[in-house]
Amino acid sequence: MPKSQVVRYALVGLGHIAQVAVLPAFAHARNARLAAMVSDDPAKHRKLSKKYNVGLAYSYEQYEDCLNSGKVDAVYIALPNNMHCDFTVRAARAGIHVLCEKPMAVTEDECEQMIRATAKARVKLMIAYRLHFEKANLEAVKIVQSGKLGAPRFFSSLFAMQVKEGNIRVQRELGGGTLYDIGVYCINAARYLFRAEPEEVFAYSVSGKDKRFKEVDEMTAATLRFPQERLASFTCSFGAADLSDYKVVGTRGELRVEPAYEYVGELKHRLTVKGKTRERTFPAGDQFAPELIYFSNCILNDVEPEPSGVEGLADVRIIRALYHSAETGQPVRLEPFTKRRRPGTSQEIRRPPVKKPELVNVQSASK
Repeated sequence: MPKSQVVRYALVGLGHIAQVAVLPAFAHARNARLAAMVSDDPAKHRKLSKKYNVGLAYSYEQYEDCLNSGKVDAVYIALPNNMHCDFTVRAARAGIHVLCEKPMAVTEDECEQMIRATAKARVKLMIAYRLHFEKANLEAVKIVQSGKLGAPRFFSSLFAMQVKEGNIRVQRELGGGTLYDIGVYCINAARYLFRAEPEEVFAYSVSGKDKRFKEVDEMTAATLRFPQERLASFTCSFGAADLSDYKVVGTRGELRVEPAYEYVGELKHRLTVKGKTRERTFPAGDQFAPELIYFSNCILNDVEPEPSGVEGLADVRIIRALYHSAETGQPVRLEPFTKRRRPGTSQEIRRPPVKKPELVNVQSASK
């Protein structure tokens, strides 16, 4: 537990999302300070350490040295998906709190290892679901729960982008695939809007002839059956034009959020009830600083975070079931899963948007 009112972080991994979003976010989080960086790229260490005034730089082989330095209280893990479990467990064993990018891990077993390790060490574990603190999505939860739409009946979503050849998102060994990278947003949104867990899922995946997708799916369409006979469906793609939206339709009206999942720019609502439509625009903001602020508060005040490791596990088990369904051509029934805490408007934290920084030895995933 840090003695001051500021949590000292090591940022583990200096890829695109770390540089474009996480590093600038520390300027908007007074209770969080970037104390160290972990990367194998000397140029990133040299340039980014100077830019963000960070005195400690470690390679991945020196990760244990970073954890045991006495200079960090928490790590923000922004590594490829297949590395999340190992780096989380090692941090927990050193008594270091963990904020881990989503998806939490590649398998349910890895998620459970992370949960057990952090619980045993009595350190906090939070999965970086930035939309759990973002106003447009939290207001969507509020609208659905208010009854304005009547009884919610179905959810539908589209999330697509053009991913560059060779990016980690299209490498199976690193935990790539559309469901892990962008489908997880659709799954998570359906769960927090319906306030429930699906009972059965079905999916169909295609890869086509594009050489970018020789290891992972290019596109997956999925259907999730929820309690009270509600359905959620979505399609996610690495080979289509940029799109990010979802719609919730009830017995009296519908809410469309578009864009819905982006972290740059405005998000928008289009609410239609009994034939009358109202539109609302939510201004752009920094979606990563709220994660740092909230998690730091959890550490400083000994509060269990939402989204927790259980939230991360809930999505990974669905992702795995969907891929199994796509492979077998059969629906997959899920075991009952208890999830007591879900995001609500009380978690909203707003900070102004950041300017895109100059990047060092990294490129965007999309074309």
